[in-house]
Amino acid sequence: MTTQERYTEVLNWFAEKMPVAESELKYRNPYELMVAVILSAQCTDKRVNMTTPALFERFPDARAMAAGTVEEIYGLIKSISYPNNKAKHLHEMACKLVSDFDGCVPEDMELLQTLPGVGRKTANVVMAVAFHRPAMPVDTHVFRVSHRIGLVGSDAKTPLETEKQLVKNIPAAILSTAHHWLILHGRYVCLARKPKCEVCGLRAWCQFFQEKASCS
Repeated sequence: MTTQERYTEVLNWFAEKMPVAESELKYRNPYELMVAVILSAQCTDKRVNMTTPALFERFPDARAMAAGTVEEIYGLIKSISYPNNKAKHLHEMACKLVSDFDGCVPEDMELLQTLPGVGRKTANVVMAVAFHRPAMPVDTHVFRVSHRIGLVGSDAKTPLETEKQLVKNIPAAILSTAHHWLILHGRYVCLARKPKCEVCGLRAWCQFFQEKASCS
């Protein structure tokens, strides 16, 4: 099976079995999404969704958050992992949004990455989810699943290298949806420690499963 044949089969399966695939973070606008994604680093979406309602009630936009304090932000997100760093990043991010972008989230990949706490993955999520642009954010789930299935080669050793190979082979029209397919599959089926291969519909095209089966 060629790599392109694998992509075709896998993407067709996802399109049939998971026609609707969206972010599980709750948000109402690009500002709220970016805050939620920053909070979600090494933390579950469920925990983030439990935390953001009170945070957004107190800080409904970047100007409100910039006018607040790191200590107050910390008090509202202390149940999240790494709250000290995230509170600092959120305040600095809000201040820069106000000073450089009139309080609005920029619709530009490079400009997004100038914001404190916003790396390439977060910027890609904002571009894909908030602005509906073709983008492939690579988190631990996407990295793991794309390697296990065989969508990317062993030479894709970093998230950026993995992103480049996925972008090259997935049509732009479904790129952002494919991100959700991979992340949700990794979250609920292709688990890090004990992948649920017995219930996975991708076994026929998955390199990981085929290699495991050949060794048994």
